[in-house]
Amino acid sequence: MADGTPVNAKVTKAFDPYAVRSEFPILSRQINGRPLVYLDNAASAQKPRAVIDRMVQAMEGSYANVHRGLHTLSNESTEAFEQAREVVARFLNAETTEQIVWTKGGTEAINLVANGIGQSLSEGDEIIVTEMEHHSNIVPWHLLRERKGVVLRWAPILDDGSLDMEGFKGLLNARTRVVAVTHMSNVLGTINPVTEITRLAHEVGAKVLIDGCQGAVHAAPDVQAIGCDFYVLTGHKLFGPTGIGALYGKAEALEALPPYQGGGEMIEVVEKERITYARPPHRFEAGTPPIVEAIGLGAALQWLSGFDASAIQAHEQALYDRALERLQGQNWLRILGTAKGKGALLTFAVEGAHAHDIAQIMDRYGVAVRAGMHCAEPLARRLGVSSSTRASFALYNTVEEVDAFADALIKARNFFV
Repeated sequence: MADGTPVNAKVTKAFDPYAVRSEFPILSRQINGRPLVYLDNAASAQKPRAVIDRMVQAMEGSYANVHRGLHTLSNESTEAFEQAREVVARFLNAETTEQIVWTKGGTEAINLVANGIGQSLSEGDEIIVTEMEHHSNIVPWHLLRERKGVVLRWAPILDDGSLDMEGFKGLLNARTRVVAVTHMSNVLGTINPVTEITRLAHEVGAKVLIDGCQGAVHAAPDVQAIGCDFYVLTGHKLFGPTGIGALYGKAEALEALPPYQGGGEMIEVVEKERITYARPPHRFEAGTPPIVEAIGLGAALQWLSGFDASAIQAHEQALYDRALERLQGQNWLRILGTAKGKGALLTFAVEGAHAHDIAQIMDRYGVAVRAGMHCAEPLARRLGVSSSTRASFALYNTVEEVDAFADALIKARNFFV
């Protein structure tokens, strides 16, 4: 790489959350005179110094537009940009780098696929989503319902927040064209059996898209093992910058998609009477790409891959278990999502208080949580809540922060008694 770090470098470091915290400048902040307790990681994670420094270095030392520049700065930027694509491919265990398409985030990645597949769909064709989907994996398919007359089928969830697999199987039929499902729910923390879902969908000839915006962080994605046709992720939840994400697609699945946008980069030949398009991934990367952001995401994934993933998962689970322990017996608290093997994400409703009020009062104690419907209105209606509060844990959170969270929540609730 331009900074001298081999793209395939991976050194497993001992995992110590207190040492990790020192790599995140923002975590030393105080909020309302109290230490920041940042538990809004499912919305967006904070950035380590390695990412910040790499992006600054790219802008200060070797920035230029990528591809075909034929001068030193362009060559250096192109090398770093394309090596970041290699990092994403390795992170997802993709077969080749050509299967990784840069997007501005998970939402654009899903829209790219929906727009492309939609051109081959007919009225009455069916798309299966689940009741736990984020709006980003609902609205693009609704657009096809409005424009093409396709039918949305909704796989139900059980009361514990797990996917009703029998209900899902019952929806599959010869008219199923797409199955779009989250790897991990951003509200419930449920980790879905995406390998089994993919196998069942393929048996009826459907394409499978996995929304990995949460799963890529907490569920160790392996696209070859899953077997899905498409997998999407977003950089800002993976300790990288905003404005960058990636779409993985099987080679044949990407080849079958028409271009999503037109412009430079995505063409082979442009004449007055005809046009030919580049092969994937460049076919889907019209215009000047998010160069510095892609380099930042590559740095984030290299940084994250330096730790033992199982150690991170065990730490996050211990934080979640501690939160449950501290809140045990609070009969005014309803926890949403208790599926076995769920991720370290605690969403709850407080009797007699709106989630927005709870979040604002907790902020007085320096505790940052998310409140609302979490871009999942169908799920909120299924659960019978108008809003909820979510605390989501990351590798840099500590047991002391969990205790501060529990103390702040109890104080916030007592404000309404």
